[in-house]
Amino acid sequence: MEMALEEARAAGERGEVPIGAIVVLDGTVVGRSGNRTRELNDVTAHAEVAAIRMACETLGQERLTGADLYVSLEPCTMCAAAISFARIRRLYYGAEDPKGGAVESGVRFYAQPTCHHAPEVYSGLNETEAADILRTFFAGKREMS
Repeated sequence: MEMALEEARAAGERGEVPIGAIVVLDGTVVGRSGNRTRELNDVTAHAEVAAIRMACETLGQERLTGADLYVSLEPCTMCAAAISFARIRRLYYGAEDPKGGAVESGVRFYAQPTCHHAPEVYSGLNETEAADILRTFFAGKREMS
């Protein structure tokens, strides 16, 4: 999780919303990223999607069966779907996102009957630190305006 938090901090330093994600397979990091939506002018460039894309490219395959994803914030609906479609084995995340999350908040994507694959979910890892990174980032944005 510490690597995901590093990616989150780096994203914040680039002016992105500070969320980071790491994909691990057999103890090896195969994908990592922070948010890149502003940098790439791409609304789909969330940390989770970017890390999954990198992992798929690294491994030369479209599915990540047996891989685990560590992310600093509860994934949104788009990212929850990408995690499902990639067949991620386990999802570990830090802070919950009551407004935009879709795992244990909001639509609860993996509980829907239309969800074909649901990863094991473990929440609250480094939750305070993950939430503090976001709070500090947004407090800084409010001070600037």
